Amino acid sequence: MEAILTINNLTKKFGYLTAVKNLSFTINKGNVYGILGPNGSGKSTTLGIVLNVVNKTQGDFHWFDGTISTHDALKKVGAIIERPNFYAYMTAEQNLKLVCRIKGVDYAKIDEKLEIVGLLDRKTHKFRTYSLGMKQRLAIASALLNDPEILILDEPTNGLDPQGIHQIRQIIKNIAANGTTILLASHLLDEVEKVCTHVVVLRKGEKLYSGRVDEMINSHGFFELKADKHEELLRVLEAHNTIDKVKVEDELITAFLNAPMSASEFNQFMFNQNILLSHLVKRKESLEEQFLQLTDQQ
Repeated sequence: MEAILTINNLTKKFGYLTAVKNLSFTINKGNVYGILGPNGSGKSTTLGIVLNVVNKTQGDFHWFDGTISTHDALKKVGAIIERPNFYAYMTAEQNLKLVCRIKGVDYAKIDEKLEIVGLLDRKTHKFRTYSLGMKQRLAIASALLNDPEILILDEPTNGLDPQGIHQIRQIIKNIAANGTTILLASHLLDEVEKVCTHVVVLRKGEKLYSGRVDEMINSHGFFELKADKHEELLRVLEAHNTIDKVKVEDELITAFLNAPMSASEFNQFMFNQNILLSHLVKRKESLEEQFLQLTDQQ
């Protein structure tokens, strides 16, 4: 696959604090990548380094095939890593004309990009009249003006209401569907699960996981269980070779599977052990459960 961005053993220290530690991963063309981690995990620092606004301490990175300078490579990158910064007294169209002049882009691109973000009918309205969600969408239109090969977004839905969040996520999906590679940083598991094809999980600047989202959550699932014979049920679960681990919260027992097993098959097994289940639900493990398991192991 064609690599858009390759990061090798990247480290960034701020005095005694190591914000990013020996980080390596590759962004391939045509995918939507999420850098996932809590605040302070090194997501924004990583983006700042590859966008040449933060100096690295060690390691290296290169754009595309590595034969062009970072300065020239960034002409093929669109990025929003801070709050949208436009002139409040100017219209959306006037603001984007300024960006076109800076980037050397034809004004003809403006309507096309405003159409993508659903703001074409508001192009003559002043920026100060825009909601926070509209401001964010205008920023995305601005980042798309030079037809970038990759769009980089840092916490794109931060501070938005549910409708604004939905609109931004749908726009990201539509842009990706048209072939633009996307890299977004987020602390929202839900966002990465709904929008991204690949994920890099960071904690305190270190990579915990890198790969496809569907592979990360491609577990055999788990059972949620209750029974009057609580202690007996726990003993049977701990002896069962298909049960990977057991978690107990009050009366609810969660049993994680390490091999396929249907709920009816499991229910029959318990019945044969003379345990009648008062509650049995089989669920697929979410990205949240996988993320918590990853971070618990650290």
